[in-house]
Amino acid sequence: MSAGIEEDTVPLLRARLERTEQQAASRQRQLERYAADLREVFKQERTRAQELRRSYRATVRALSNAVEARDAYTGKHAERVTAYGMELARAVGLSLEESPQIEFGFLLHDIGKVAVPDAILFKTSKLTDEEYALIAQHPVVGAEILRDVDFLGEGKLVVRHHHERWDGTGYPDGLAGEEIPLAARVFSVADTLDALTTDRPYRPASPWDEARAEIRRFSGTQFDPTVVDAFDQIPDEQFARLRGAL
Repeated sequence: MSAGIEEDTVPLLRARLERTEQQAASRQRQLERYAADLREVFKQERTRAQELRRSYRATVRALSNAVEARDAYTGKHAERVTAYGMELARAVGLSLEESPQIEFGFLLHDIGKVAVPDAILFKTSKLTDEEYALIAQHPVVGAEILRDVDFLGEGKLVVRHHHERWDGTGYPDGLAGEEIPLAARVFSVADTLDALTTDRPYRPASPWDEARAEIRRFSGTQFDPTVVDAFDQIPDEQFARLRGAL
């Protein structure tokens, strides 16, 4: 009797095991299809995100070029200072992957100057107090222009605060030390480097070593000492290569 039961049970167990294996294989194939679908969706989303970012960058660069078109002497200033600033941002540990809007802020830092009359903006003699006060409003005007442009994110902080100073004597808000957004502190050094190493009608460009010494001289007053230390780790040749690539 028990032998008969055993003979009946073995095929049943085999059949049950076979069904279980088939079900497991079916679930595995289904999971693989799900994974393939997810990979395809992720790929499509990444492609759309890259296309959108390219569109944003093209829009920002067009706007930046429109601002610079007013002044032949500052041609490509925004692109140069952005290249320097991005290099310096990496050196101080800013995550450009997490905060890609920083680049947009660098490019658009002077957009508020569209509200400054040419007679004041391009004046070669000393500015009056009233004229200087008008120019000093360009970070506020720029931030206001960009206020509702959501994709610029913290790049708008660079536009508003790129003339703040480490010692609190800058403008427009008189922020001091680490109250100033790090990206704006980085930009301040990059902006000064470009200003010192570019010819202007009223003065020739300084050599790289003299520009570097000038920036060091104002570490702790105009500039964040930590940013200046990071700046000192980047060789002149790297900045020169960035400039030559534009």
